[in-house]
Amino acid sequence: MLAVLEYQWTWYRRNWRSTSVTTFVNPLLFLLAMGMGFGSQVTAGPATGGERYVVFLAPALVVTTAVQSAMFESSWAVFSQFKWQKTYVGMVATPVTPAQVLYGQLLWVALKLTFGCVAFLLVAGLLGAVTSPWAVLALPFGVLTGMAFSALVVAYTATLEKPDSFNGLYRFLVIPMTLFTGAFFPLSQLPGWLHPLAWLTPVWHGIELSRGAAFGTLGVLPALGHLAYLSALVAAGVLLGRRFFHRRLAV
Repeated sequence: MLAVLEYQWTWYRRNWRSTSVTTFVNPLLFLLAMGMGFGSQVTAGPATGGERYVVFLAPALVVTTAVQSAMFESSWAVFSQFKWQKTYVGMVATPVTPAQVLYGQLLWVALKLTFGCVAFLLVAGLLGAVTSPWAVLALPFGVLTGMAFSALVVAYTATLEKPDSFNGLYRFLVIPMTLFTGAFFPLSQLPGWLHPLAWLTPVWHGIELSRGAAFGTLGVLPALGHLAYLSALVAAGVLLGRRFFHRRLAV
């Protein structure tokens, strides 16, 4: 697993510029545009927890940014190492097992998400969007939410022979999860029949954890429920990933 992680880190040290825009620049621009641009037109009130809109938005953006980054790290990047670069094939020609390839890949995604979330929180703090020391908990909550999504997407990617479905996955799953799970406005503003759909998504659970911690409104039992759900998604993704990686890579 660590050998797989070392490979990913070696590649990233030489090519980090190619991913710097999606990892660091895009989230910053989004925070400036939505939090400080559009947010300047939103009056603080009950819907924003009594906070400025940029403060209301920042903890949720940590989560949505992690999930969007996880989408790219778990789809095209993984598919390329299966199909085009054959990196995984070379790895399993050594004593590295398919399961270890999976674990190393997921560990690398978790590290990439951590880099992105730390950078976002630092920038948000410099812009005055972080007003509570508890907002730092958005970091582990964001990474866990990203991994709950990533593990399932990595497992799905291992089943594909063509990457045609990735654009649809981003357009019809990631974007709705970003827009309609309470990141930009309270979920209560949506029709009631949409609420159960939002509850099924990892993003809603991550936002509830992140924003609840930042605003001091997170109860112990709800927190445990959100964490259990996200952990279950990670476990399901790992179990499915083990099966599909073995099916694809075992000789």
